[in-house]
Parts: sequence; structure tokens; C-alpha cells
Amino acid sequence: MNLIAQLEAEQVAALGNDIPDFKAGDTIRVGFRVTEGSRTRVQNYEGVCISRKNGKGIAGSFTVRKISFGEGVERVFPLHSTNIDAITVIRRGRVRRAKLYYLRARRGKSARIAEDTNYKSKKA
Repeated sequence: MNLIAQLEAEQVAALGNDIPDFKAGDTIRVGFRVTEGSRTRVQNYEGVCISRKNGKGIAGSFTVRKISFGEGVERVFPLHSTNIDAITVIRRGRVRRAKLYYLRARRGKSARIAEDTNYKSKKA
């Protein structure tokens, strides 16, 4: 392991986040801390993960897409953000692509993703 990868691994370990194993195509719920004035609350954002960038490293991020009132809404979350309260995998999706940007042009039944019923989690 080179020096940069080792430093990055130490930074990720110091954060102590437990991030579930998820990939593009999975339906996930992200509990995001929102500060309004002096009070802080957790706002859940549920949708399909359409991309993961930079793996599990400190600079990693993922994009979640949902349909809200008939409009597609995408949000990019840093993987190791201190504002993320929890990431929950709701449903595993079976896809053949790493980036699902083609879902932006689809609506209704053509935008559905098949469920992966026999998913095996990777051992750490």
C-alpha cells in the first residue's frame, strides 16, 4: 500500500463511520442533518443510488435520484460527511452498469430497476 492510500485509510478509520455496502441501483435512505436557525433535525432523502465516485475513500461521494411531485431530483452526498446521520439500504437493485445516468431520460415503468433477491454482501 503506498503512502497516500495509507494516509487516506487512516483518515477514514479515524472518522469511524459505518457505511453499509451499497452500489448503483440500490434504493437507499439517507438521514441528513439540516440546521435551521438554532435547531438541527434529520431529514430523510430516499431514492435510487445512480452513481458512486471514488470508492470508499475519504473523497468518495454518491448520487441519489428520486421523483418528487413529478420532477426528478438528484442530490450528491459526500460519503464521509459529518452531516450524514445514517445510510440505510431499503432495496437491492440488479443493474449492469456502474453509472445509471440513463434513468434521467426515463419515466414511469421504463425507469424501474429489478430487485436483486439473492444478494451476498462482501466480507470485510
